[in-house]
Amino acid sequence: MKIVIVGDGKVGSTIANQLSLEGHDVIVIDRNPSVLTNAGNTMDIFCIEGNGATAYVLRDAGVKNADILIAVTSADEVNMLCCLLGKKLGAKNTIARVRNPEYFAQMNLIKDELGLSMAVNPELAAATEISRLLRFPSAIKIEPFARGRVELVELKIPAHSPLNGMPLWAIYKEFQVKILICAVQREDEVVIPSGDFVLKSGDKINITASHLEIARFFRAIGIFRSSVKSVMIIGGGRIAYYLAKELNAIHVKVKIIERDLKRCEYLCEVLPDSVIIHGDGTDKELLHEEGLEKTDAFVTLTGMDEENIITALYAKEKKVSKVIAKINKISFHEILDNLNIDSFISPKTIAAQNIVRYVRAMKNSERSNNVVTLHTLINDQVEAVEFQVKEDSPIVGIPLKDYNRKDGLIVAAIIRGTQIIIPSGKDAIEKGDNVVIVTTKKHLTDINEIQEYYGE
Repeated sequence: MKIVIVGDGKVGSTIANQLSLEGHDVIVIDRNPSVLTNAGNTMDIFCIEGNGATAYVLRDAGVKNADILIAVTSADEVNMLCCLLGKKLGAKNTIARVRNPEYFAQMNLIKDELGLSMAVNPELAAATEISRLLRFPSAIKIEPFARGRVELVELKIPAHSPLNGMPLWAIYKEFQVKILICAVQREDEVVIPSGDFVLKSGDKINITASHLEIARFFRAIGIFRSSVKSVMIIGGGRIAYYLAKELNAIHVKVKIIERDLKRCEYLCEVLPDSVIIHGDGTDKELLHEEGLEKTDAFVTLTGMDEENIITALYAKEKKVSKVIAKINKISFHEILDNLNIDSFISPKTIAAQNIVRYVRAMKNSERSNNVVTLHTLINDQVEAVEFQVKEDSPIVGIPLKDYNRKDGLIVAAIIRGTQIIIPSGKDAIEKGDNVVIVTTKKHLTDINEIQEYYGE
Protein backbone atom coordinates (compact mmCIF):
# COMPACT_ATOMS: atom_id res chain seq x y z
CA MET A 1 0.00 0.00 0.00
CA LYS A 2 1.09 3.57 -0.65
CA ILE A 3 1.03 5.61 2.56
CA VAL A 4 1.80 9.33 2.95
CA ILE A 5 2.67 10.55 6.46
CA VAL A 6 2.69 14.26 7.26
CA GLY A 7 4.82 15.00 10.34
CA ASP A 8 8.00 13.19 11.33
CA GLY A 9 7.85 13.73 15.09
CA LYS A 10 7.74 10.98 17.69
CA VAL A 11 4.42 9.56 16.53
CA GLY A 12 5.10 10.00 12.81
CA SER A 13 8.50 8.33 12.93
CA THR A 14 7.16 5.40 14.96
CA ILE A 15 4.36 4.84 12.45
CA ALA A 16 6.68 5.25 9.46
CA ASN A 17 9.16 2.73 10.86
CA GLN A 18 6.49 0.14 11.63
CA LEU A 19 4.69 0.46 8.28
CA SER A 20 7.92 0.42 6.27
CA LEU A 21 8.97 -2.78 8.05
CA GLU A 22 5.66 -4.28 6.99
CA GLY A 23 6.54 -3.66 3.35
CA HIS A 24 4.42 -0.61 2.59
CA ASP A 25 5.52 2.22 0.29
CA VAL A 26 5.93 5.04 2.84
CA ILE A 27 6.45 8.73 2.01
CA VAL A 28 7.11 11.18 4.86
CA ILE A 29 6.59 14.95 4.63
CA ASP A 30 8.14 17.34 7.15
CA ARG A 31 9.54 20.88 7.24
CA ASN A 32 12.67 19.93 9.19
CA PRO A 33 15.45 18.76 6.83
CA SER A 34 17.65 17.30 9.59
CA VAL A 35 14.81 15.17 10.90
CA LEU A 36 14.09 13.91 7.40
CA THR A 37 17.77 13.13 6.79
CA ASN A 38 17.89 11.00 9.92
CA ALA A 39 14.64 9.25 8.98
CA GLY A 40 15.85 8.55 5.46
CA ASN A 41 19.10 7.11 6.77
CA THR A 42 17.47 4.79 9.29
CA MET A 43 14.29 3.69 7.51
CA ASP A 44 13.33 2.43 4.06
CA ILE A 45 11.13 5.43 3.24
CA PHE A 46 11.01 8.38 0.83
CA CYS A 47 11.21 11.87 2.35
CA ILE A 48 9.87 15.20 1.09
CA GLU A 49 10.73 18.53 2.73
CA GLY A 50 7.82 20.95 2.81
CA ASN A 51 4.49 21.98 4.28
CA GLY A 52 2.12 19.02 4.19
CA ALA A 53 -0.86 21.35 4.49
CA THR A 54 -0.30 22.72 0.98
CA ALA A 55 -1.76 21.15 -2.14
CA TYR A 56 1.41 21.33 -4.23
CA VAL A 57 3.49 19.44 -1.64
CA LEU A 58 0.81 16.78 -1.34
CA ARG A 59 0.71 16.48 -5.12
CA ASP A 60 4.51 16.05 -5.18
CA ALA A 61 4.11 13.24 -2.66
CA GLY A 62 1.67 11.50 -4.98
CA VAL A 63 -1.27 11.74 -2.59
CA LYS A 64 -3.60 11.29 -5.55
CA ASN A 65 -2.62 7.62 -5.66
CA ALA A 66 -2.22 7.15 -1.90
CA ASP A 67 -4.17 4.44 -0.12
CA ILE A 68 -3.84 6.31 3.17
CA LEU A 69 -2.81 9.84 4.21
CA ILE A 70 -1.79 10.08 7.88
CA ALA A 71 -1.41 13.56 9.40
CA VAL A 72 0.36 13.55 12.78
CA THR A 73 1.99 16.99 13.11
CA SER A 74 1.96 18.77 16.48
CA ALA A 75 -0.95 21.03 15.38
CA ASP A 76 -4.49 19.62 15.24
CA GLU A 77 -5.61 22.28 12.78
CA VAL A 78 -2.80 21.42 10.36
CA ASN A 79 -3.65 17.72 10.61
CA MET A 80 -7.30 18.30 9.81
CA LEU A 81 -6.44 20.61 6.91
CA CYS A 82 -3.98 18.04 5.53
CA CYS A 83 -6.66 15.38 5.56
CA LEU A 84 -9.23 17.68 3.97
CA LEU A 85 -6.84 18.57 1.14
CA GLY A 86 -5.64 14.98 0.80
CA LYS A 87 -9.19 13.70 0.40
CA LYS A 88 -9.97 16.37 -2.20
CA LEU A 89 -6.79 15.43 -4.11
CA GLY A 90 -7.68 11.74 -4.25
CA ALA A 91 -6.38 9.97 -1.14
CA LYS A 92 -8.57 6.95 -0.51
CA ASN A 93 -8.39 7.14 3.30
CA THR A 94 -7.23 9.80 5.76
CA ILE A 95 -6.21 9.64 9.41
CA ALA A 96 -5.63 12.70 11.63
CA ARG A 97 -4.11 13.03 15.07
CA VAL A 98 -6.43 15.31 17.05
CA ARG A 99 -5.32 15.98 20.62
CA ASN A 100 -7.31 19.04 21.74
CA PRO A 101 -10.21 17.86 23.94
CA GLU A 102 -12.49 20.56 22.51
CA TYR A 103 -11.87 19.43 18.94
CA PHE A 104 -12.01 15.74 19.74
CA ALA A 105 -15.33 16.07 21.57
CA GLN A 106 -17.00 17.22 18.35
CA MET A 107 -15.11 14.93 16.00
CA ASN A 108 -18.20 12.89 15.17
CA LEU A 109 -19.88 16.04 13.87
CA ILE A 110 -17.08 17.06 11.50
CA LYS A 111 -15.57 13.69 10.57
CA ASP A 112 -17.62 13.33 7.40
CA GLU A 113 -17.01 16.93 6.35
CA LEU A 114 -13.26 16.43 6.69
CA GLY A 115 -13.38 13.09 4.90
CA LEU A 116 -11.66 11.42 7.86
CA SER A 117 -11.49 7.65 8.01
CA MET A 118 -10.08 7.74 11.54
CA ALA A 119 -9.15 10.25 14.25
CA VAL A 120 -6.38 9.32 16.69
CA ASN A 121 -5.96 10.87 20.12
CA PRO A 122 -2.80 9.46 21.79
CA GLU A 123 -3.43 11.25 25.07
CA LEU A 124 -6.99 9.96 25.41
CA ALA A 125 -5.86 6.43 24.52
CA ALA A 126 -3.05 6.64 27.11
CA ALA A 127 -5.48 7.90 29.76
CA THR A 128 -7.85 5.01 29.02
CA GLU A 129 -5.02 2.51 29.42
CA ILE A 130 -3.92 4.05 32.71
CA SER A 131 -7.52 4.01 33.98
CA ARG A 132 -7.75 0.32 33.10
CA LEU A 133 -4.57 -0.40 35.08
CA LEU A 134 -5.87 1.50 38.10
CA ARG A 135 -9.03 -0.60 38.09
CA PHE A 136 -6.87 -3.77 38.03
CA PRO A 137 -3.66 -2.68 39.83
CA SER A 138 -2.17 -6.18 40.18
CA ALA A 139 -1.32 -6.10 36.46
CA ILE A 140 1.68 -4.48 34.79
CA LYS A 141 -0.16 -4.10 31.51
CA ILE A 142 -3.67 -4.86 30.25
CA GLU A 143 -4.68 -5.24 26.61
CA PRO A 144 -8.41 -5.62 25.84
CA PHE A 145 -9.89 -7.78 23.11
CA ALA A 146 -13.46 -8.44 21.95
CA ARG A 147 -14.52 -5.00 23.18
CA GLY A 148 -13.15 -5.65 26.66
CA ARG A 149 -14.69 -9.10 27.20
CA VAL A 150 -11.29 -10.78 26.95
CA GLU A 151 -8.12 -9.34 28.44
CA LEU A 152 -4.45 -10.07 27.96
CA VAL A 153 -2.72 -9.22 31.22
CA GLU A 154 0.99 -9.02 32.01
CA LEU A 155 2.34 -9.70 35.49
CA LYS A 156 5.65 -10.55 37.12
CA ILE A 157 5.83 -13.72 39.19
CA PRO A 158 6.99 -12.61 42.66
CA ALA A 159 9.42 -14.43 44.91
CA HIS A 160 7.90 -17.34 46.87
CA SER A 161 4.94 -17.50 44.46
CA PRO A 162 3.03 -20.79 44.22
CA LEU A 163 3.70 -20.55 40.47
CA ASN A 164 7.44 -20.95 40.99
CA GLY A 165 8.47 -24.35 39.65
CA MET A 166 4.98 -25.15 38.32
CA PRO A 167 4.49 -26.48 34.77
CA LEU A 168 1.70 -24.83 32.79
CA TRP A 169 -0.34 -28.01 32.50
CA ALA A 170 -0.73 -28.08 36.30
CA ILE A 171 -2.25 -24.60 36.68
CA TYR A 172 -5.89 -25.57 36.05
CA LYS A 173 -5.55 -28.66 38.23
CA GLU A 174 -4.15 -26.54 41.08
CA PHE A 175 -6.31 -23.40 40.86
CA GLN A 176 -9.40 -24.35 38.80
CA VAL A 177 -9.24 -21.17 36.67
CA LYS A 178 -9.68 -20.92 32.92
CA ILE A 179 -6.63 -18.96 31.84
CA LEU A 180 -3.94 -19.39 29.19
CA ILE A 181 -0.34 -18.28 29.65
CA CYS A 182 0.54 -17.34 26.09
CA ALA A 183 3.93 -15.60 26.41
CA VAL A 184 6.76 -15.65 28.94
CA GLN A 185 9.76 -13.33 29.26
CA ARG A 186 12.67 -14.77 31.22
CA GLU A 187 15.50 -12.23 31.34
CA ASP A 188 16.13 -11.44 27.65
CA GLU A 189 14.43 -14.55 26.27
CA VAL A 190 10.81 -14.55 25.07
CA VAL A 191 8.93 -17.83 24.75
CA ILE A 192 5.52 -18.87 23.45
CA PRO A 193 5.29 -21.76 25.91
CA SER A 194 3.98 -25.31 25.63
CA GLY A 195 2.16 -27.11 28.44
CA ASP A 196 5.41 -28.57 29.76
CA PHE A 197 7.01 -25.14 30.29
CA VAL A 198 8.00 -24.61 33.95
CA LEU A 199 7.51 -21.15 35.45
CA LYS A 200 10.03 -19.42 37.73
CA SER A 201 9.91 -16.44 40.07
CA GLY A 202 10.93 -13.31 38.17
CA ASP A 203 9.28 -14.42 34.92
CA LYS A 204 7.01 -11.90 33.21
CA ILE A 205 3.99 -13.75 31.94
CA ASN A 206 1.12 -12.73 29.68
CA ILE A 207 -2.24 -14.30 30.51
CA THR A 208 -5.40 -14.30 28.42
CA ALA A 209 -8.83 -14.86 29.98
CA SER A 210 -12.01 -13.05 30.91
CA HIS A 211 -11.74 -10.29 33.53
CA LEU A 212 -13.51 -12.49 36.08
CA GLU A 213 -11.18 -15.46 35.57
CA ILE A 214 -8.08 -13.26 35.80
CA ALA A 215 -9.33 -11.81 39.09
CA ARG A 216 -9.93 -15.36 40.41
CA PHE A 217 -6.41 -16.37 39.33
CA PHE A 218 -4.82 -13.35 41.02
CA ARG A 219 -6.64 -14.17 44.25
CA ALA A 220 -5.55 -17.80 44.03
CA ILE A 221 -1.85 -16.91 43.73
CA GLY A 222 -2.09 -14.16 46.38
CA ILE A 223 -1.42 -11.00 44.35
CA PHE A 224 -4.93 -9.57 43.98
CA ARG A 225 -5.31 -5.88 44.82
CA SER A 226 -8.60 -4.00 44.81
CA SER A 227 -9.11 -1.11 42.40
CA VAL A 228 -7.74 2.20 43.65
CA LYS A 229 -9.80 4.80 45.48
CA SER A 230 -7.37 7.73 45.36
CA VAL A 231 -4.80 8.84 42.77
CA MET A 232 -2.09 11.50 42.79
CA ILE A 233 -1.12 12.76 39.31
CA ILE A 234 2.05 14.74 38.61
CA GLY A 235 1.65 16.98 35.56
CA GLY A 236 -1.57 18.58 34.39
CA GLY A 237 -1.38 18.07 30.63
CA ARG A 238 -3.92 16.52 28.31
CA ILE A 239 -3.43 12.97 29.59
CA ALA A 240 -4.02 14.16 33.15
CA TYR A 241 -7.22 15.91 32.02
CA TYR A 242 -8.61 12.85 30.24
CA LEU A 243 -7.53 10.53 33.08
CA ALA A 244 -9.11 12.70 35.77
CA LYS A 245 -12.38 12.82 33.82
CA GLU A 246 -12.47 9.02 33.58
CA LEU A 247 -11.57 8.51 37.24
CA ASN A 248 -13.99 11.13 38.54
CA ALA A 249 -16.77 9.35 36.63
CA ILE A 250 -16.18 6.20 38.71
CA HIS A 251 -15.82 8.18 41.97
CA VAL A 252 -12.05 7.90 42.38
CA LYS A 253 -10.47 10.79 44.30
CA VAL A 254 -8.01 12.65 42.06
CA LYS A 255 -5.31 15.15 43.01
CA ILE A 256 -3.25 16.83 40.26
CA ILE A 257 -0.01 18.72 40.94
CA GLU A 258 0.91 21.16 38.15
CA ARG A 259 3.65 23.82 37.93
CA ASP A 260 1.94 26.24 35.56
CA LEU A 261 -0.51 28.56 37.33
CA LYS A 262 -2.66 29.28 34.27
CA ARG A 263 -2.97 25.56 33.56
CA CYS A 264 -4.02 25.02 37.18
CA GLU A 265 -6.72 27.67 36.83
CA TYR A 266 -7.98 25.99 33.64
CA LEU A 267 -8.03 22.55 35.27
CA CYS A 268 -9.97 23.92 38.23
CA GLU A 269 -12.68 25.07 35.81
CA VAL A 270 -12.94 21.88 33.74
CA LEU A 271 -12.34 19.35 36.55
CA PRO A 272 -14.52 20.53 39.45
CA ASP A 273 -14.44 17.08 41.08
CA SER A 274 -10.63 16.95 41.22
CA VAL A 275 -8.21 18.72 43.57
CA ILE A 276 -5.70 20.88 41.67
CA ILE A 277 -2.45 21.87 43.42
CA HIS A 278 -0.11 24.56 42.05
CA GLY A 279 3.40 23.32 42.75
CA ASP A 280 6.42 21.27 41.72
CA GLY A 281 5.70 17.55 41.64
CA THR A 282 9.39 16.77 42.18
CA ASP A 283 9.36 18.59 45.56
CA LYS A 284 9.49 15.88 48.22
CA GLU A 285 8.03 18.10 50.93
CA LEU A 286 5.07 19.03 48.75
CA LEU A 287 4.42 15.39 47.89
CA HIS A 288 4.28 14.45 51.55
CA GLU A 289 2.15 17.47 52.45
CA GLU A 290 -0.37 16.37 49.84
CA GLY A 291 -0.50 12.82 51.18
CA LEU A 292 1.85 10.78 49.02
CA GLU A 293 2.07 7.90 51.49
CA LYS A 294 -1.71 7.71 51.88
CA THR A 295 -2.61 7.61 48.19
CA ASP A 296 -3.49 4.33 46.49
CA ALA A 297 -1.79 5.18 43.18
CA PHE A 298 0.79 7.62 41.83
CA VAL A 299 0.92 8.58 38.14
CA THR A 300 3.66 10.76 36.65
CA LEU A 301 2.71 12.53 33.41
CA THR A 302 5.15 15.41 32.95
CA GLY A 303 6.82 16.09 29.61
CA MET A 304 10.21 14.86 30.86
CA ASP A 305 10.96 11.12 31.08
CA GLU A 306 13.67 11.72 33.69
CA GLU A 307 11.30 13.52 36.06
CA ASN A 308 8.63 10.88 35.58
CA ILE A 309 11.01 8.03 36.35
CA ILE A 310 12.66 9.68 39.36
CA THR A 311 9.38 10.72 41.01
CA ALA A 312 7.88 7.30 40.28
CA LEU A 313 10.85 5.56 41.92
CA TYR A 314 10.51 7.84 44.94
CA ALA A 315 6.80 7.03 45.24
CA LYS A 316 7.58 3.32 45.07
CA GLU A 317 10.25 3.79 47.76
CA LYS A 318 7.53 5.30 49.94
CA LYS A 319 5.43 2.15 49.49
CA VAL A 320 2.75 3.55 47.17
CA SER A 321 0.89 0.46 45.99
CA LYS A 322 0.52 1.27 42.27
CA VAL A 323 2.97 3.53 40.39
CA ILE A 324 2.72 4.37 36.68
CA ALA A 325 5.13 6.53 34.66
CA LYS A 326 4.69 8.04 31.20
CA ILE A 327 7.69 7.77 28.91
CA ASN A 328 8.42 8.99 25.40
CA LYS A 329 11.72 7.22 24.78
CA ILE A 330 11.04 3.49 24.80
CA SER A 331 14.35 2.37 23.29
CA PHE A 332 15.95 1.75 26.71
CA HIS A 333 13.56 -1.02 27.67
CA GLU A 334 16.35 -3.14 29.17
CA ILE A 335 16.84 -0.48 31.85
CA LEU A 336 13.12 0.15 32.34
CA ASP A 337 12.47 -3.55 32.90
CA ASN A 338 14.82 -3.51 35.90
CA LEU A 339 13.30 -0.45 37.58
CA ASN A 340 10.96 -0.81 40.53
CA ILE A 341 8.04 0.85 38.73
CA ASP A 342 4.82 -1.05 38.17
CA SER A 343 3.86 0.16 34.68
CA PHE A 344 5.08 2.41 31.87
CA ILE A 345 2.83 4.17 29.36
CA SER A 346 3.93 5.47 25.95
CA PRO A 347 1.27 7.52 24.11
CA LYS A 348 3.17 7.43 20.81
CA THR A 349 3.33 3.64 20.90
CA ILE A 350 -0.40 3.41 21.58
CA ALA A 351 -1.16 5.78 18.68
CA ALA A 352 1.11 3.85 16.34
CA GLN A 353 -0.54 0.55 17.28
CA ASN A 354 -4.00 1.98 16.57
CA ILE A 355 -2.96 3.19 13.13
CA VAL A 356 -1.05 0.02 12.23
CA ARG A 357 -4.12 -2.01 13.20
CA TYR A 358 -6.24 0.08 10.83
CA VAL A 359 -3.72 -0.35 8.00
CA ARG A 360 -3.57 -4.12 8.49
CA ALA A 361 -7.36 -4.33 8.47
CA MET A 362 -7.41 -2.46 5.15
CA LYS A 363 -4.66 -4.61 3.69
CA ASN A 364 -6.49 -7.88 4.20
CA SER A 365 -10.04 -6.57 3.78
CA GLU A 366 -10.37 -8.31 0.45
CA ARG A 367 -9.88 -11.63 2.26
CA SER A 368 -12.63 -10.68 4.74
CA ASN A 369 -10.64 -12.02 7.73
CA ASN A 370 -10.02 -8.60 9.26
CA VAL A 371 -7.65 -7.46 11.99
CA VAL A 372 -9.91 -6.15 14.76
CA THR A 373 -7.38 -5.42 17.49
CA LEU A 374 -3.58 -5.30 17.58
CA HIS A 375 -1.29 -5.00 20.58
CA THR A 376 2.46 -5.42 20.94
CA LEU A 377 3.86 -7.11 24.05
CA ILE A 378 7.18 -7.53 25.82
CA ASN A 379 9.00 -4.55 24.30
CA ASP A 380 7.55 -5.17 20.82
CA GLN A 381 8.94 -8.71 20.68
CA VAL A 382 5.49 -10.31 20.61
CA GLU A 383 2.24 -9.36 18.89
CA ALA A 384 -1.30 -10.19 19.96
CA VAL A 385 -3.71 -9.89 17.04
CA GLU A 386 -7.48 -10.34 17.08
CA PHE A 387 -9.01 -11.51 13.80
CA GLN A 388 -12.62 -11.73 12.75
CA VAL A 389 -13.13 -14.91 10.73
CA LYS A 390 -15.70 -14.12 8.04
CA GLU A 391 -14.91 -16.79 5.52
CA ASP A 392 -14.14 -20.48 5.29
CA SER A 393 -10.44 -21.29 5.29
CA PRO A 394 -8.14 -24.29 5.76
CA ILE A 395 -7.96 -23.64 9.52
CA VAL A 396 -11.74 -23.69 10.11
CA GLY A 397 -13.36 -26.70 11.73
CA ILE A 398 -10.18 -28.61 12.60
CA PRO A 399 -9.44 -29.30 16.31
CA LEU A 400 -6.22 -27.62 17.40
CA LYS A 401 -4.89 -30.94 18.71
CA ASP A 402 -4.83 -32.25 15.15
CA TYR A 403 -2.12 -29.77 14.24
CA ASN A 404 1.55 -30.06 15.13
CA ARG A 405 2.08 -26.68 16.76
CA LYS A 406 5.42 -25.12 15.91
CA ASP A 407 7.28 -22.65 18.09
CA GLY A 408 6.34 -18.99 17.96
CA LEU A 409 2.54 -18.89 17.87
CA ILE A 410 -0.49 -19.83 19.96
CA VAL A 411 -4.27 -19.44 19.65
CA ALA A 412 -4.92 -17.55 22.89
CA ALA A 413 -8.70 -17.10 22.82
CA ILE A 414 -11.75 -17.80 20.67
CA ILE A 415 -14.78 -15.52 21.02
CA ARG A 416 -17.94 -17.13 19.66
CA GLY A 417 -20.95 -14.87 20.15
CA THR A 418 -21.25 -14.36 23.90
CA GLN A 419 -19.03 -17.37 24.63
CA ILE A 420 -15.36 -16.90 25.55
CA ILE A 421 -13.27 -20.01 24.85
CA ILE A 422 -9.79 -20.39 26.31
CA PRO A 423 -8.88 -23.11 23.84
CA SER A 424 -7.71 -26.63 24.52
CA GLY A 425 -6.68 -29.14 21.89
CA LYS A 426 -10.32 -30.19 21.37
CA ASP A 427 -11.47 -26.72 20.30
CA ALA A 428 -11.58 -25.55 16.69
CA ILE A 429 -11.91 -22.19 14.96
CA GLU A 430 -15.26 -21.69 13.23
CA LYS A 431 -16.58 -19.20 10.70
CA GLY A 432 -17.86 -16.12 12.54
CA ASP A 433 -15.41 -16.41 15.45
CA ASN A 434 -13.14 -13.69 16.72
CA VAL A 435 -9.74 -15.27 17.36
CA VAL A 436 -6.83 -13.88 19.38
CA ILE A 437 -3.40 -15.00 18.12
CA VAL A 438 -0.22 -14.39 20.15
CA THR A 439 2.97 -14.74 18.14
CA THR A 440 6.61 -13.81 17.88
CA LYS A 441 6.07 -13.56 14.11
CA LYS A 442 5.81 -9.87 13.27
CA HIS A 443 3.32 -8.29 10.88
CA LEU A 444 0.72 -11.08 10.88
CA THR A 445 -2.03 -9.75 8.59
CA ASP A 446 -4.10 -12.83 7.79
CA ILE A 447 -5.26 -15.56 10.13
CA ASN A 448 -4.67 -18.11 7.35
CA GLU A 449 -0.94 -17.47 7.85
CA ILE A 450 -1.04 -19.49 11.05
CA GLN A 451 -0.92 -22.58 8.87
CA GLU A 452 2.83 -21.99 8.85
CA TYR A 453 2.72 -22.66 12.59
CA TYR A 454 -0.22 -25.05 12.84
CA GLY A 455 0.63 -27.43 10.00
CA GLU A 456 -0.09 -31.07 9.56
